[in-house]
Amino acid sequence: MAKLFHVSSEECSAGTAQTAGMTRLAALSGDSVGSRAIWMGETHVAPGVASGPHHHGESETGIYVVAGHPEFIYSDGGSELRVRTKPGDYIYIPPFVHHVESNAHSDEEAVVVIARTTQEAIVENLEAL
Repeated sequence: MAKLFHVSSEECSAGTAQTAGMTRLAALSGDSVGSRAIWMGETHVAPGVASGPHHHGESETGIYVVAGHPEFIYSDGGSELRVRTKPGDYIYIPPFVHHVESNAHSDEEAVVVIARTTQEAIVENLEAL
């Protein structure tokens, strides 16, 4: 019979793919719990900071905003769009969508919980959005 795994917040690892301007911490992954089809963790963005542009390859990404008011910036048809959030909000990022996580207009840390449909955190950092 399979067993449950408990990963305490202190056990989350920054030893995962990173993007400038933010810190990703892995909680549930193939390395930590032997997951085969999910990656889950959290991201922290300091006040006044925005991440570099990036995407997550073939992975779908679900985000839950825990703290702060991060903005998710992406391009659609040549226009830059911003999705402003608050604690309790959810964001869905489809595969290959280039985006930036911004906390540039806040004086508090933004913290989000992330779930991905791949076993590891796919991160492709980009030069521009």
